[in-house]
Amino acid sequence: MSERAGRLEGEVALVTGSTSGIGKAIAIRFATEGAGVIVTGRDSERGHCVVDVCDGRAAFVRADLVDPETAPVLVAAAIERFGSLTILVNNAATSQRDGPVADLDDTAWHNALELDLLAPARLCRAAMPYLRACGHGAIVNISSRAASRASRGSAAYISAKGGLEALTRSIAVDEAPHHVRCNAISPGYVLNERRDAHITDEERSRREAMHLLGLGTAEDVADAAVYLASRESRWLTGVVLPLDGGSSAARGSFA
Repeated sequence: MSERAGRLEGEVALVTGSTSGIGKAIAIRFATEGAGVIVTGRDSERGHCVVDVCDGRAAFVRADLVDPETAPVLVAAAIERFGSLTILVNNAATSQRDGPVADLDDTAWHNALELDLLAPARLCRAAMPYLRACGHGAIVNISSRAASRASRGSAAYISAKGGLEALTRSIAVDEAPHHVRCNAISPGYVLNERRDAHITDEERSRREAMHLLGLGTAEDVADAAVYLASRESRWLTGVVLPLDGGSSAARGSFA
């Protein structure tokens, strides 16, 4: 239990991609802080497992965000289950490894942009009337350090995340008169329960050497998301928060 439980008391959050990893950690933490949470993803079994640890504060809705009709369905589910929607977290994303631009066909570009940029935009559009109505709506977009520090072989993913950060600033400007804030988190390398289950010691050491404070966890991102979603950050909008253990403060590896 958080030492500051209740920071999101009375809020209702929709968290995409919340059946595992960062999204799962955010959903559980939000529920711990008092919010009602809509958990979404394509894996029903994992989704219900997340709901089970949220102490009655969450509901699962199976969703494929590639479907343009999904966004209004998810928003409607939040309204039906909890009566309002005050927080939107756009976390769902494609795989980072899609290829260099010279090797990517239109399908690869479409897949990345559809899930990493168009789906968040659709969700923001569907959620906006309710975020405006509550008088203190908050959107938290989960970006990636790759948007500002590119790595090889991820052209479509990087481009989509760069677009997500631009979308964050645009929404912040457009929605400020309606008291809806929009910020983003740009995580460095965050240990993932599935991807890193068999990470070698050598690879882990290499990753750690790129972060002044070592590797991050999904819970570290959840901590930041609580702050950006809560009224503690009521004077903060249009910001992309580098949550990367200090890696953006230095050039290259510090090993």
